[in-house]
Amino acid sequence: MTETSPPALAVATSDRVRLAMRAAADTKAEEIRVLSLATVADFADYFLFASGANERQVQAIADRIEEQLREAGARPLHVEGQAAGQWVLLDYGDLVAHVFLEERRRFYGLERLWNDAPDVTADFAS
Repeated sequence: MTETSPPALAVATSDRVRLAMRAAADTKAEEIRVLSLATVADFADYFLFASGANERQVQAIADRIEEQLREAGARPLHVEGQAAGQWVLLDYGDLVAHVFLEERRRFYGLERLWNDAPDVTADFAS
């Protein structure tokens, strides 16, 4: 009997961040931003933030991110908020994508809470 190891992720973390950014941009997300958590947290490497103008757009952005990453071989460990469409969280372990309704993003201010984390958005824009 041969033992098999768990499948390796098909795409590196940095490529998944790029795919998620592109998916968000393709669905007209606004204020796409990526923070590196490497120096401030140990539960994830990156946070991706994006905003939608209405609940339907928030859901579409989250769906597109999930679809693109699934095609690359990554499945979320956890998804939260998809039905309500005000704040959808897609947890991929090393990447956590937050897709907000614009006013919810301002209200919760997660980026302010994580202001010690470097903004690396430009490193992934392509």
